[in-house]
Amino acid sequence: MDAKVRVHGHMNGLKTTLLFALMWGIIMLIWWATGGGRQTLGIYIVIGLATTFFSYWFSDKLAIASMGAREVSEQEAPEIYQIVRELSAKAGKPMPRIYIAPTISPNAFATGRNERHAAVCCTQGILQILNARELRGVLGHELMHVYNHDILTSAIASAMATVITYLGYSLMYFGGGSSRDDREGGSGGLGLIGVLLSMILAPIAASLIQMAISRTREYDADEDGSLLTGDPEALASALNKISYGAQTTPMRKTAGTQSVSAMMIANPFSAAGFSKLFSTHPPTDQRIARLMQMAQEMNGTPVSAPAYSTRVLR
Repeated sequence: MDAKVRVHGHMNGLKTTLLFALMWGIIMLIWWATGGGRQTLGIYIVIGLATTFFSYWFSDKLAIASMGAREVSEQEAPEIYQIVRELSAKAGKPMPRIYIAPTISPNAFATGRNERHAAVCCTQGILQILNARELRGVLGHELMHVYNHDILTSAIASAMATVITYLGYSLMYFGGGSSRDDREGGSGGLGLIGVLLSMILAPIAASLIQMAISRTREYDADEDGSLLTGDPEALASALNKISYGAQTTPMRKTAGTQSVSAMMIANPFSAAGFSKLFSTHPPTDQRIARLMQMAQEMNGTPVSAPAYSTRVLR
C-alpha cells in the first residue's frame, strides 16, 4: 500500500485513542462510585468482552442476513469485481466477498472480522445511481474500513459502552458500595449525588463517545479510501448522490436495517437537532467539503463542489 495511505490519519487515530481513554476513565469513575468492588467490575467486563467477541466474530453473517443480501459472482457483477480486485491488489490485501442487497435505497457497507473474512455489500439502489468512477470511490472507502480494522474498533467501543451502562444499572439497584464485595473493596466516595449523576450521565456520555469514535472512523475511511483510489472528487460526488437518493428513496426502517446503519457509507436514518450528537456519521456536507479540499491539495488547482448527476452504472 502507498506510504501516504499508511501514515495518513494519525491525528484521527490519536483522537480515537483519546476517546477510548475517556471511556475507560468513565468506567473507573463508576467503579469507584460503587466502592471499588472487584467482583462487580469483573462481571461487567466479562459481559462486555462477550459482547465484543460475538459482534466482532459474526459481524459479516449478522450484517449480511439483516440486509437480506446475497453473494454475487463475477459474471453477475463484473464491474464491481474489477474495481474491488484492482483496489485490493493496490493495497496488497485479499479480495473480499461481494454481496448485493435487494433495496432501492442507495447505500453500501463493509463488514467482517478481518481482511480474510471480509465482505462488501452494495444495494441495488446505489448501483442504479452511481457511475463507475463514483462506485470506485465508495468501494475504496469501504475497503479502508476493513483495512483499518474499524469493525473491531466499533465492537470494542460498543463493549465499553455496555460495561458503562451495566455499571450504571448497578448503581441504580445497589447504590455505591452496598454489596459485600463493594464494602470490602472501598468506601465509594461519590456520595448520593455523585451516584445519581454517574447513574444517569455516564451511559449518555458513553454513547456520545461511542458515536464520536464512529464519526472519526468515517472521516478516516473517506481520506484513506481517497488516497487508495487517488480520486477524492469521485467519493464526494458519490456522497452527494447517495444523500439525494436517500431522501427520494428512503430505506425502510426495520430492526435489521437499523442494526447495520452504522456500518453504511451514509446513515440512512438522518438525525436532526440535538440527536446529531448521537449520529454515527459526520454531516454529509462536511465530508464533501473535506474531500474537495483534499482533491484541491492533490491536484494543486481549485475544484468545484459536485453537482448531482443522472449518469448511472450499467
